[in-house]
Amino acid sequence: MKATVLKKSTRKRFAQKTTETTAPTGWQWHKSAGAQVLLAASLARQTWLAHGFSTRLGGKSSLQGGRALNLGFTDWDSRPAVEANRKALVSALGASAMKLVGLRQIHSDVIHRVDKMPSETPRGDALITKTDGLLLTIQTADCVPVLLADVRGRAIAAIHAGWRGTLVRIVAKTLGRMRMEFGTEPTDVLAAIGPAIGQCSFEVGPEVAQAFATQFPDAQAWFEGKFEQIANVGDEPNPLKWLSMTPPGHDPPPPRVQLDLIAANRWQLTDSGVPAENIVAANLCTACHTDLFFSYRREQSRTGRMMAAIGIRR
Repeated sequence: MKATVLKKSTRKRFAQKTTETTAPTGWQWHKSAGAQVLLAASLARQTWLAHGFSTRLGGKSSLQGGRALNLGFTDWDSRPAVEANRKALVSALGASAMKLVGLRQIHSDVIHRVDKMPSETPRGDALITKTDGLLLTIQTADCVPVLLADVRGRAIAAIHAGWRGTLVRIVAKTLGRMRMEFGTEPTDVLAAIGPAIGQCSFEVGPEVAQAFATQFPDAQAWFEGKFEQIANVGDEPNPLKWLSMTPPGHDPPPPRVQLDLIAANRWQLTDSGVPAENIVAANLCTACHTDLFFSYRREQSRTGRMMAAIGIRR
């Protein structure tokens, strides 16, 4: 899916200046151990928590003629470089004593509770725990990273929400699982939505728009473009297609729309009972800011992976 430039009103939300000294409202940059990370101020105030969203800045990986903080075991990078980068990240978060827990992400609604370091990497897209000493992590390069902290019950979650995960409500289901497992009340939850691809760059086709229209009554608010035109199109072929005056096989491509995944996941949080004032979103588009972040959609397959991490200090 190609990147698309929209009108200024759509882009303005992601146009904040991003330097080491200037961060979005409610966020702060932190640089340490050769890694630069983005912290949500609301979570940073919780002294019992370690957390952060990595950037591409720093690191030992060689990418596009420079150094990068790649945290995923990609085909183009070496394992020693990635391991050194991960060590730099946990050090920057003040979490060197924690055990890093990750996932084999599959764009699903599969949620794992972890009470100790798993013997094998679980398959799924969200992790929850009340156990201290575990650093829950998910990897992204455009998808939406969400960190949750129950400040009363001291339980946490790390969530990976691509468009498929968003469609199956993984954020809402993770909150539900925390309530079932830990007694978490949504009103006690702080949520941080990290850097992800913005609506300005996330163009999707009719099949995605139609899928969201069937699942969410408020879906239209998350789309720019001719949403109504394509969301209500049925699966049956047009019986009068010959009236289009175009030769067979030469019909114009269907219109495409731009999806705001950040807004969709914010809606899931508030719809689940998390107060709006407890939610912060970085609103930094990874595809627009490839100087700061990795973007699979903008850079294609030869790019790195960032991490969102959260853990309970001992």
